[in-house]
Amino acid sequence: MSGSAVEGRAGVATAAVAATLVVAVSTAAAAHEEASRIVTPDDRATLSLNVDNDLFGGTDKYFTAGFLLSYRSPSNLPRGGLDRFADRLDPLVDDNPSRRWGLAFGQKIFTPEDIDARNPDPDDRPYAGWLYAAASLSSYTDTVYDAVELQLGVVGPAAQGEEVQNNFHELINIDTARGWDFQLDNEPGVNLVASRLWRFNRPFDADRPRGLAVGVVPQLTASVGNVQTYGSAGAVFRVGRDLYADFGPPRQRPAVAGSAAVQPATDRWGWYLFAGVDARLVGRDIFLDGNTFQSSRSVDKKRVVGDGSLGGALLFPWGWLSCVHTFRSEEFDGQGPVAEFDSVNLSIRF
Repeated sequence: MSGSAVEGRAGVATAAVAATLVVAVSTAAAAHEEASRIVTPDDRATLSLNVDNDLFGGTDKYFTAGFLLSYRSPSNLPRGGLDRFADRLDPLVDDNPSRRWGLAFGQKIFTPEDIDARNPDPDDRPYAGWLYAAASLSSYTDTVYDAVELQLGVVGPAAQGEEVQNNFHELINIDTARGWDFQLDNEPGVNLVASRLWRFNRPFDADRPRGLAVGVVPQLTASVGNVQTYGSAGAVFRVGRDLYADFGPPRQRPAVAGSAAVQPATDRWGWYLFAGVDARLVGRDIFLDGNTFQSSRSVDKKRVVGDGSLGGALLFPWGWLSCVHTFRSEEFDGQGPVAEFDSVNLSIRF
């Protein structure tokens, strides 16, 4: 059997396992959700900018940089075609007045460990860029957040990874990456991502639910597409004030991601510290497997990858600011030290 056929079957199996996990856990939690279907309508939208870079941590390799600009509408979809389409997604997106639509635009840049080599080591991660737009539908209650997202974009030179990375390096007066001539070729990309998050908070004072509290946000995610196919499970542990404002900071997947909309208390500031863990079963990763329909650089990927993250968030009546440091386990055979990168997110409500 050819390698591509094996990869294809593995990707389908991974997607099937991930989808089964999402449906099974969702069904098992239905009774709890029905008892907790408290929805607080929100008439304000959220605009978020998330920036990732490993230079903050003193490295320049693997997932080296990215950004995600996202918009989430006010809650309660207007009656019409979009509302009827969202009805068809139930139970992936719960049918309640909290439903939002969203748009996003992002980029991710990947390089090998040695960016000085003009002909990179063929056993190291290949150069690659991913430029994409996304449309999403989401819903929430006090305890559950659902989201479905369709990503459409391009991998390869058209993603402008070389230009963005090297122009930024020249701006800050450091060496540019020299091996971009060996990046993945142009290829259209599509991903369909579904996720469900649960929010459990325990305030120290039961009469002040938005006061000082501890909480945990478990989550399941399934992604299917020619760019990334995987199933993941993780959780974020938090301590702070106003934990009901969100489900954790928004991130670029496959990192542990929270809600892209924030709904803080309107009359006071909040904060929290958090630690997250995530494990995913990988069926396909174009940034490691190489191009789908033509020959390109590639490496042997790890089937199981884990993330750990530490960070904090500051919540204010008109938005939030968060900072996260992420540790990522080996993603391919022969990889060097564990990858690390930092993320900063600013979200504004209007």
